[in-house]
Amino acid sequence: MKSFIQTLKNIWKIEDLKARLLFTLSIILIYRFCSIITLPGIDPNQLQALKTQTAGGIMGILDMFSGGAFSNASIVALGIMPYISASIVVQLLGIAIPYFQKLQREGESGRRKINQITRYLTLIILVLQAPAYLANLRIQLPQEAFLVQGVSFTVISTIILMSGTMFIMWLGERITEKGIGNGISMIIMIGIIARLPESLVQEFAWRLEAQSGGLVIFLFEIIVWLVVIGLSILLVQGVRKIPVQYAKRIVGNKQYGGVRQYIPLKVNAAGVMPIIFAQALMMVPVTLAGFATTDTTSGFVIAFSDITGFWYNLVNAILIVLFTYFYTAVTINPTQMAEDMKRNGGFIPGVKPGKKTVEYLDSIMSRITLPGSLFLATVAILPAFASFMGISIQFAQFFGGTSLLIMVGVVLDTLQQIESHLLNRHYDGLMKSGRIKGRSGT
Repeated sequence: MKSFIQTLKNIWKIEDLKARLLFTLSIILIYRFCSIITLPGIDPNQLQALKTQTAGGIMGILDMFSGGAFSNASIVALGIMPYISASIVVQLLGIAIPYFQKLQREGESGRRKINQITRYLTLIILVLQAPAYLANLRIQLPQEAFLVQGVSFTVISTIILMSGTMFIMWLGERITEKGIGNGISMIIMIGIIARLPESLVQEFAWRLEAQSGGLVIFLFEIIVWLVVIGLSILLVQGVRKIPVQYAKRIVGNKQYGGVRQYIPLKVNAAGVMPIIFAQALMMVPVTLAGFATTDTTSGFVIAFSDITGFWYNLVNAILIVLFTYFYTAVTINPTQMAEDMKRNGGFIPGVKPGKKTVEYLDSIMSRITLPGSLFLATVAILPAFASFMGISIQFAQFFGGTSLLIMVGVVLDTLQQIESHLLNRHYDGLMKSGRIKGRSGT
């Protein structure tokens, strides 16, 4: 405890770090304030039906990512997910279209053009999602909930929802520039954590109402939850180190190379992207629900809309494994790694440079990606098992899935940045037992 208090004092002594933390906190408060402002023209007292809709299922996941703004019919109800969807599309375009591949190689100027294209694509997605959200409101809420009727309400509310998402995106960029951590990831994490206290209190109250052993069961749930968090940390930080020997080179009077280094290949190089891709596809049945005309189609949609159902989780797990291999193949290029090693006079001991090195790296990645993908799929479907064991669906969502992995990853990255500031100014880090490892590796 004394060491923790001393670390807080050290953080407060560093003016730059203190300013960044306070700036990040202020942006977070602005975001949370916006999430409780209801759209003009809607009676906030009539939102109970919408909150019931988002109590579970896929709509509950969307509400979690928006920090409750979705169920509040807030001005930022669509959250940051349209921007995330646009970023995913742009990344996929970078695989298939040479123009985007060229932009990725142009450095800072190319990155700015990609960001601009992503913003334009976000606006296009918002033009489609905002009216769809308003149509859902008309279905879920009673007629008296709408204080303003007609086309004017739809047009004005669509503009407000689009502006809300673009404003959140701007807040995230400000955190990245002047605060601590990645702004977009930070906003998603804050939205997820905002639901955690309420879920814990509800679960605790529900267990206390049980006839016997409720408190013991609640303590057991907390222990299991902490174990799952620990396993998620291992999944985020796990790496396989490949030794690389650099040959000695003498240029003038200086000697270069002759040092053994390591290439850290992550067990989960794809991060949470496979889960996001898989959930994007699993949203299709919900989209088709309005077009269902037969009992068979309706049964299919219902089965794949139940996030605790067998078929939903089976298909979701298979998609996560497939997308993990796909995204790992996109982000890790063994050919480029082998060329970089050869250009710098490096080689893997016992492996010939060139094609053999590429094959060796590719085989290593295939071997470590399989357990990583299976582990990722298992963590993703853990909320279904938690719900099956009697845990409320609100609290069960924190037992795995995208929410838990995002929380763990963002927290580790933020702590890593804070520790870097401390170590650069010759203070002790946050952990005396070793350096904190973020998602970026060792």
